[in-house]
Order: sequence, then C-alpha cells, then structure tokens
Amino acid sequence: MISAIVLAAGASSRYSTWPPKQQELLPHVLAALRRAASLDDVLVVVLGAHDVEVDARTVRCPDWERGPGASLRCGLEALPASAEAALVVLADGPELDPRAVDRVIESWRRVGGEVVAAAYGGVRLHPVLLARSAWRLVPDEGARGLEARLVDCDDLTPPGDVDVRR
Repeated sequence: MISAIVLAAGASSRYSTWPPKQQELLPHVLAALRRAASLDDVLVVVLGAHDVEVDARTVRCPDWERGPGASLRCGLEALPASAEAALVVLADGPELDPRAVDRVIESWRRVGGEVVAAAYGGVRLHPVLLARSAWRLVPDEGARGLEARLVDCDDLTPPGDVDVRR
C-alpha cells in the first residue's frame, strides 16, 4: 500500500496571514491526488501553524517549527503499518499533475529505490516517494537532502511552489 502525505504545516508568512495559503491551495492538491490512479486510499494532511478545514484526514505536528522534516515525520508516524511507501507532496503546489504521481509510483513499483522523485527539466521537485526503509533517514530539513532516483516528468507542468499571494 502506498499512502499520500500532504505537508501543510508551515506558517506561510510570506503569503499573508489570512486566509493561510494552505486553505486556498490544498483543495487543488487533494483533487490531483484523488485523480491519481496508482495511489491507495490513505491520505494524511499534516497541519501545524494554522487550523485548516480540509476534506481529508489530518494530523497536527507540534514540532512543525523545527522544519519540513519534522512535519514529514509526523505524517509518516500517522500512516498505517501496512504502508510500504509514502508519496509526499506540498500543500503549496497547486499545479500537481496526477500523472506525475502515477509515474513516480509506477517507477518505484518497477525499479524500486528508497527515494524516488519527479524531475522537471532535470530539477528534482514533487511528488517524492519514500519507501518505508527511508522513513528513519528524514532529517529536520526534510527529504530534499536524501539522494533520490529521478523520474522524468518533463512533459508535465511542475507542481509549483506558491510563496506569495498574487
């Protein structure tokens, strides 16, 4: 089983104070995950700085200020024991393409690897899949520091990274 984790714990201080960007962008990210054919049913949204109404299971991370890795570890701890891997995306990536989710998962199922990530124009972005064996390796800075096998998603739109309100 592969579960999805959406990291939505940050303060979004560069965006604005209200509503937090998670409230505005999460519906797009969740819809993309739900359209992915290869993702199993379990979906966890990790919250921290803001209370956000969301149509998914949530887990609050009390240590979110330590960094994205702390939030990710909270999400990983909330997954069922049957989860073989976690597909990780960011709440501020509203252009997430479900085909990128499917490609990363299908590549992991075919080839394996502890960390598998989508790449757009050779740049590692999201989604990122972490096999259970990699969960213990996540530092406070997040999974970006973990070496990943890249999956080409050049023909797809990158998920984006919205930091400021337009």
